[in-house]
Order: sequence, then structure tokens, then C-alpha cells
Amino acid sequence: MTTYKKILESFLKLKASGKDAHKNINPEHAARMRWQNQFQTGIDIAKYTSAIMRRDMDAYDANTSAYTQSLGCWHGFIGQQKLISIKKHFGSTNKKYLYLSGWMVAALRSEFGPLPDQSMHEKTAVSSLIKELYTFLRQADARELAGLFRELDSAPEAEKGPIQEKIDNFETHVVPIIADIDAGFGNEEATYLMAKQMIEAGACCIQIENQVSDEKQCGHQDGKVTVPHADFLAKINAVRYAFLELGVDDGVIVARTDSLGAGLTEQIAITHSVGDLGDQYNSFLDVEDVREKEMKHGDVLIYQNGKVVRPKRLPSNLYQFRKGTGKERCILDSITSLQNGADLIWIETEKPHIGQISNMMDEIKKVVPNAKLVYNNSPSFNWTLNFRQQIFDAMEGGEKDTSSYERADLMNEKYDTTELGIEADEKIRTFQADASREAGIFHHLITLPTYHTAALSTDNLAKEYFGDKGMLGYVEGVQRKEIREGVASVKHQNMAGSDMGDDHKEYFAGDAALKASGDDNTMNQFK
Repeated sequence: MTTYKKILESFLKLKASGKDAHKNINPEHAARMRWQNQFQTGIDIAKYTSAIMRRDMDAYDANTSAYTQSLGCWHGFIGQQKLISIKKHFGSTNKKYLYLSGWMVAALRSEFGPLPDQSMHEKTAVSSLIKELYTFLRQADARELAGLFRELDSAPEAEKGPIQEKIDNFETHVVPIIADIDAGFGNEEATYLMAKQMIEAGACCIQIENQVSDEKQCGHQDGKVTVPHADFLAKINAVRYAFLELGVDDGVIVARTDSLGAGLTEQIAITHSVGDLGDQYNSFLDVEDVREKEMKHGDVLIYQNGKVVRPKRLPSNLYQFRKGTGKERCILDSITSLQNGADLIWIETEKPHIGQISNMMDEIKKVVPNAKLVYNNSPSFNWTLNFRQQIFDAMEGGEKDTSSYERADLMNEKYDTTELGIEADEKIRTFQADASREAGIFHHLITLPTYHTAALSTDNLAKEYFGDKGMLGYVEGVQRKEIREGVASVKHQNMAGSDMGDDHKEYFAGDAALKASGDDNTMNQFK
């Protein structure tokens, strides 16, 4: 493994070789710049982070408390600040990832303007965001190391050892990204081409769902249409081949099933024998017996279980599944995906309920014992109401007195400090640990939290700044908190790279360098 010391030694040898091209180069400066930028390409990042995910998956298999987490980020700066905060508060990025949400790409990153989560945004927007996120994470590395190098240069000789140790053992901000490829944006060739772009940008993990590409809907909207297993498995294969072509042999694929909430299919699956995968898919169709004299012009008929039946076809030309089959279809989807190239599964649910999730996972694990879930701790769930209703129902089932509560009104603030409200909040607090232990969830993510935090913080600032508080609204609500809570972005010039630019100017021009960090720089007010 490359270390700072090895890099420095290589540049010292290069300098000593006496080549004119390197006579003005300071080996220490060159080594610092190389150490500040350890990843030269997106493929380097994908290989590095896929190894992290594989180790974390093995650790979870050994101990379910070792689950992983991420937050969805829609801009490189947001992802960067998240990782800087994680390192500040926890000292390590261990088991902390980034999530790239197709929903947020559609809503915030499309040149068409805000779009719903229906795969209408530009295909290149996803890989562009991956590249942007890693650009900002690499800049976070460079910035932190630059500060350590300046600290090293100014420290007395006796105090340099601990600083050098921090440099030698530096932990990068570069972490795995679980990246959403939606339903593949077309056929399997289109999926392969887009997966390649994503991997080349740095993605080690690609999440793909079993919806029809041109009918794709957000997992928490109505009107979802699934595809037969053979179609979905072809796209999983396409992603795997993309990983292998680019040399990312440990690339991770998350197969997402939307079958729990999807009651429609565009196609009747091809089947060659009773009980094969196509036959299993078709067995869930809502069909009706039909006699020859009852056949109508244009009818589609299939031979099933020894008789001819007519699948119920809607005016949209879609076919519907029988009501109540979503759970069985999710289980079959998950098992089939894991048996055919997927590494992790994602079951999109309509509520955060550990019992519901574990019930399906128990069935999946009967066939694939080490099955692991990626789970969407979605902002589309009303977490407060869901958990208060779960506690209410448990209280009623345990014959506790619930007369002081109205189940339909449990969002009311008056319940915040009640026994029910407090117990529900505790269940929300421990949800991730509980679900990882009881329901096989390896990775917990929130798809679009930073969409909501950006809106909420902007709302608060607008209310105060344009109201009676004026400038105090900003100072009290933002800057003073940044200073007192040690948020690095309060020194925004430093965060944007001004100090690193000064370092480079000195490397390049020596005493002639014109620096920005002199006595008159107002950022000195924040030392």
C-alpha cells in the first residue's frame, strides 16, 4: 500500500536522477500534492470503495450490529460537508457511505428543471453527479492535509512527530456511493452503457429496480409497472459486465423490487415449462376462465394449469396482478435476483414496519441464508404517525387504556410528551439497529434528506432575515452557530481552496508568490 513516506522517497530519487525537467522541483512539495490527491481516476475510486463495501458486508454477516448507513446528497458540496462532519463528530468514516438518489437528480439536477421521479432527466446527469461528489470529497482530503502540512511547517521540531503521524495515517473522505440507475434507462444495452459511465465516474455500487424503463415511477407513487424476471436479470447481467470490463471485479449490485406496490405488468412472461421462472411470474396474473364462444376479437389468452384463461387487460394495454400477491412477488423477485448476480436486495415498502420487512426476509433467507437488504428510510413515510399508530395498536392489543388518544390524530403536538409519543420516538431512534438485527438490513439510507434540510434551513433564514430580526436572523441562526459548533464552512474562503491555492503559489513561484492569506484577509476574524 502506498504511504506518504514511499511517495516522498520516489520523488527524492526522481530529483536525484539529475534530469533537467525536475531540477526546480521540491520533492517534499510534490509528495504533498500527490498525497493530497490519492485517487487519479474514477476507476481507482470504484476499486477502492468496492473493497470497502465487501469488507463491510462480511462484517455484517458476522455481527448484525455492524450495519452501514448513508444520506442522499444532491450536490458535491453537500456530500463533502456530510463527510467532513462525520469525521469531526466520529473521528472516522467507517461504515458511512453516500447515496445518490435518482429522485433528487430528477428534481434538482435536470436541465429540464424540476421533474418527478420518472426517469425523464438526462442519462448523463447521474454520472455527472457521481463525478462531482468525488471531486468535492477529494478536495476535502486536500484541504485537511494542507492544514496539517501548514501546521507541521510552523510547529517546533519537538512537536512535529504527532502531526506527521496524522499525515501518515490520514483517513480519506472518499467513501462508497450507492448510485441509483433507476430502471436502466432503456434496454439492457442502454443499461450497460450508463453503468459504464457511472463506474468510470467512481461508482462501486449500482442500484437497479424491476420497473419498466419508460413507465418508471417513484417507489412511493402509484402506477408502478414491473417487468418479467428474465428482462430484469438481463439488466443485472449488463451492470455486472460493465463492472468486469472496467476492472472493478468486486463491484456491488443492489436489486430493488417494487412489486409490493406494483400491481401491473407490461408483458406476459415467456414460459417453456410448468414452474419455470416465466410461469411463476404469470401465475400471479389476474385471469378469468374463458370458453371459446366467449372469446372476443383481440383477446390475449394463455394456457395455464390445464386450461385456457384470459389475463385481465386494462385500457392502457397493461395487465394486472391479483390483489394481495405483492409480498409473494417481492420474495420471488429477491431470491431470483440474488441467485442471478445481485449482491444485495432492496424491497420498497409503503411504511417502516420491522415486522413486515422481517416476515419477507425470513422467507428469502430460507433459500439464500446470507441475504442482505438495503432499506430506504424514506422521507415519504410519515415516521411520527406510523410509529405512534404502531404503539397505539400494540397498546390496544395488550389491553392497555388508549382512551386518551385518537388514532387518526396522533400527529397532534399534544401527544409529544405522552407515554405513547415518547415510546414511539424511542422506537424511531432504535429502528435502524433493531431492523438490522431482526430483518437483515445491512444498509440504511435516507434517499432525499438533504432536499428537505436545504428547504427547511432556507425557510428559517428567510423568515428571520426578511422579518424583524434582519441581519441578526443570519448571525444568530447561521454564523454564530457555525463558529460555536466548529462548522468548517464558516471559513468559506478556506473551504473553497484559497489557502491551498496559496500553498501552490509558493511551491510554483517561491517568494514571488502573491498570496490571499495576508493580514488583510477577513477570514482571519474566524481564527
